[in-house]
Amino acid sequence: MIRVLLVDDQPLIRSGFRALLDLEDDIEVVAEAADGSEGVALAGQHLPDIALIDIQMPGMDGIEATRRIAADPALAGVHVVILTNYGLDEYVFHALRAGAAGFLVKDIRPEDFLHSVRVAARGDALLAPSITRRLINRYVSQPLVIGTGPGLKELTTREREAVTLVAQGLSNDEIADHMVISPLTAKTHVNRAMTKLRARDRAQLVVLAYESGLVAPRKS
Repeated sequence: MIRVLLVDDQPLIRSGFRALLDLEDDIEVVAEAADGSEGVALAGQHLPDIALIDIQMPGMDGIEATRRIAADPALAGVHVVILTNYGLDEYVFHALRAGAAGFLVKDIRPEDFLHSVRVAARGDALLAPSITRRLINRYVSQPLVIGTGPGLKELTTREREAVTLVAQGLSNDEIADHMVISPLTAKTHVNRAMTKLRARDRAQLVVLAYESGLVAPRKS
């Protein structure tokens, strides 16, 4: 059972998401919060698998709530997914830096929303390749010198290759095809790289790959 926490200051939005999630046999909404502060408290109380958090709320916003959840070792199993009305705005990248596992636009189709919740619960890639590329191209510039990232030198050649492909927005299956290995082996390379780089999830792995200079953003 996937346990979900909803954090949004708009009751109508929360009720809409809850109605959709409650129809699924493998998903349970364990709590709702109207602001970031309450959301952080409820995350500690209920230990959900997924915290769906609105990015802009009065009081504590979604970025600060994400930062606090990500910084708490007791909440290491909570995957934060940011909800936004605005698509790729400046707040989204800040949220990824804060520790969000990914983000969803609120006008997402119901079937895609449910799929994303399940993907995030597995800790797998949530950001679609097109979104990842647009995000990186827009917000990451002037990467550092290659090899300066934390733990980057500890990666094997295959792990570095896998991280590069993750940063390009590829899923485990696509990485496996590109590297001519099994999906399980691809996932192993990615997970080992995450451990060595101390990345909370794949979204942070993408950020680290660009900030370290392992991958350079495309020039517009």
